[in-house]
Amino acid sequence: GLQAGVLALGLSLGWAQAPALAQAPAPVARGLPDFTELVDAVGPSVVNIRTLERAQVSTAGAMDEQMLEFFRRFGIPIPPSGQQRAPRQERGSPQEQERPTGVGSGFVLSQDGFIMTNAHVVDGADELLVTLPDKREFKARVIGADKRTDVAVVKIDALDLPAVRIGDASRIRVGEWVMAIGSPFGLENSVTA
Repeated sequence: GLQAGVLALGLSLGWAQAPALAQAPAPVARGLPDFTELVDAVGPSVVNIRTLERAQVSTAGAMDEQMLEFFRRFGIPIPPSGQQRAPRQERGSPQEQERPTGVGSGFVLSQDGFIMTNAHVVDGADELLVTLPDKREFKARVIGADKRTDVAVVKIDALDLPAVRIGDASRIRVGEWVMAIGSPFGLENSVTA
């Protein structure tokens, strides 16, 4: 009685058609992409870029320009100049101090040291330091920058660098997987897909 009822219920729910469904062609299933080989190939070409800026410091002190912009943007009253003292450093002239202003990533375009990065990374920098994945560090000079596209090219004096191979943008299709690889904040091969 109970088994017959369960069997009848199973037939009414379509269990009897399970063998027919099992024989139907399975839908095409695609797995997620594996970026490990691409990271291994491109990773040695990714560099870290640090920038330094020489800030003018008066004897009365001066507020950091970024802090002033913060105050202006949010409508906060700027403190009187007596409270804006900046720490003096004995490095360089008494009127200048070197301070880090930013970090970013870039990639080697050519074996002889041309590197592409973002224009906002190098904008206003007095000194650029490029660190390769093998920990070698070079001073770089800006060759050119375009703020509109946020692209810049810098040059270091080095040879036999691992350069990336530039792809063909006309072959890219909307909906393709994209991998971003960088070296921000000193991290090696930070990857996002």
